[in-house]
Amino acid sequence: MQRDVLFLLKPGFHDPDLPEQDFYCWHCALMEGVLASFPEIRPDLDVRRIGFARPREDVIALIGAENQSLPVLVLADDAPDDLAVAVYQGRRFVNEPMAILDVLHRRHGFPPAHP
Repeated sequence: MQRDVLFLLKPGFHDPDLPEQDFYCWHCALMEGVLASFPEIRPDLDVRRIGFARPREDVIALIGAENQSLPVLVLADDAPDDLAVAVYQGRRFVNEPMAILDVLHRRHGFPPAHP
């Protein structure tokens, strides 16, 4: 893979287990907020907003069916090994929101989150 890929849920989704309601993923909204707050930063990052329904084929194709929870940042081949939180068949990824924010800082030039 040439670029890191950040998968986020499209806001305003429906959950069949909770009918007649619209939802957003607050972890994904946090990522969206960071991206939008610094429009001058143009990271070498592919942001893909996908639907809530499973299976999430684009995610499965990269990191397997057991890793469909979002947000998730799939690391490019050239990413330093110490950034990864998990690995699926050699593909490294980050699936913890605060760790994703740290990678956005360390690898893509966003400011760090305030402690």
